[in-house]
Amino acid sequence: MNDLKNIFPRKEEIPPQFAIAKPIEQREYLINGEMRTWEGKLNPVLSPVFINDGNTLAQAVIGSTPLLTEKEALQALDAAVAAYDQGHGYWPTLGVEGRIEHVEKFLAEMRKQRDEVVKLLMWEIGKPLKDSQKEFDRTCDYIEDTIKSLKELDRNSAKLVEEQGFMAQIRRVPLGVALCMGPFNYPLNETFSTLIPALIMGNTVVFKPAKYGVLLIRPLLEAFRQSFPAGVINITYGRGRETVGALMETGRIDVFAFIGTNKGANDLKKLHPKLHRLKAILGLDAKNPAIVLPDADLDNAVKECVAGSLSFNGQRCTALKILLVHKSVLEEFISKFKSELAKLKSGMPWTDGVSLTPLPEPGKVDYLRELVEDAKTHGAEIINENGGQYLESFFYPAMLYPVNDKMRVYYEEQFGPVIPIMSFDGAQEAIDYVVNSNFGQQVSIFGSESKELAKLMDAFCNQVGRINVNAQCQRGPDTFPFNGRKDSAEGTLSVADALRVFSIRTLVATKSTDANKQIIGSIIRNRESAFLSTDYIV
Repeated sequence: MNDLKNIFPRKEEIPPQFAIAKPIEQREYLINGEMRTWEGKLNPVLSPVFINDGNTLAQAVIGSTPLLTEKEALQALDAAVAAYDQGHGYWPTLGVEGRIEHVEKFLAEMRKQRDEVVKLLMWEIGKPLKDSQKEFDRTCDYIEDTIKSLKELDRNSAKLVEEQGFMAQIRRVPLGVALCMGPFNYPLNETFSTLIPALIMGNTVVFKPAKYGVLLIRPLLEAFRQSFPAGVINITYGRGRETVGALMETGRIDVFAFIGTNKGANDLKKLHPKLHRLKAILGLDAKNPAIVLPDADLDNAVKECVAGSLSFNGQRCTALKILLVHKSVLEEFISKFKSELAKLKSGMPWTDGVSLTPLPEPGKVDYLRELVEDAKTHGAEIINENGGQYLESFFYPAMLYPVNDKMRVYYEEQFGPVIPIMSFDGAQEAIDYVVNSNFGQQVSIFGSESKELAKLMDAFCNQVGRINVNAQCQRGPDTFPFNGRKDSAEGTLSVADALRVFSIRTLVATKSTDANKQIIGSIIRNRESAFLSTDYIV
């Protein structure tokens, strides 16, 4: 680990290609196809990076964003509602091929902004350079895969089916006006994993960027404006309690796509006056455990658990949040884990090979310290060298052992570099932890004996959305379902699933009489209906 007092850079030590010459004052926002200028108050964007002048540390201010009000949020909603026009607007009635062309245009424009978005990812949320580049590129790949999946879905829908004397065509159509909100830890990728499917399926959108990682959307504003018809995508800013609450209270939001805490989602959903008309797609909290069995390949288990608990400082919903290790291998596991942890490089996001970087959330370091102190009060110890040391926004990972159910870290999602470790004797102890948890996103099992693995798989298949065998918890590949149980999620996302959750199946049906067949045939041959058609994209 670097000496903490030297972990933050002097101004001259920042590589020129990654430096921000002067703070970026953003006053632009997008409503109804217009790039509007905000003349009111701005919200400063503070970086988790502090600048060292030799004597003091000063938090870098990298820019500011518009502090829009309820008025502007409702203007954005008005534009989206008008563009949808109860399903009769240009966008929801545009054919699949037309919507794909708009999304492809956006993707081409987005790719031109790669370097700027990557730089802002590093400065705004402290994400390492390689991870920032990966997030951008993975998002572009996700958009490409979404387009391919929609073409396949359209081809499968371009046919008539006959059942029990009826003939019908079944197609997917949009749901209405969507409110899309993403998380700070993946402000591009996870945000776009709902935003793009919502758009490409014909919904109109009000998009509010994440609380942190908001400035990096600025380079894409013009791409959105150029690529989509007026009112189809509206981007608003400001404090969530003033803007998002007002949007939900109108009852005019049809789809709520939100990635954050279950408490936040619950509070917002309750504001909607017609809950049965609100479709929610939610990615929420997780407390994913790793279970290390006596016959596990410990080298692999340690490698996966270090990456699983500490990639991007553990600030991932899919991160491993607690490690349950069998007593027979506990000592060796901890020893190997310490060795691997000590190899992780601390530093700034642009530092080559860096793994541990500053944390973007204000107050996060204090929260992690509280968790550690609470665990120590109830019998745990910090067992790794330098564990829990901190300076300003940087917190060095703390391994805690032994952890028990009296500690907050046993239940709470720490969303940061604290690694709680428990030991267990029998598999039932591990099963009980998963069954009794409030969360049910994923679990990782490490072992080699097939019967024991199968027993745990069967115990967990109705508790979590994904069971990982000898691998860390993760979202990808994006073609796999991504969901959760209990307080961890609502709805399922993947490239194909996302198209389905942002649409509804609608059909035209008639009795299979000769007269009806002639009518249907005439409509199709003469291309008289946009819905009833056997055309498809090759």
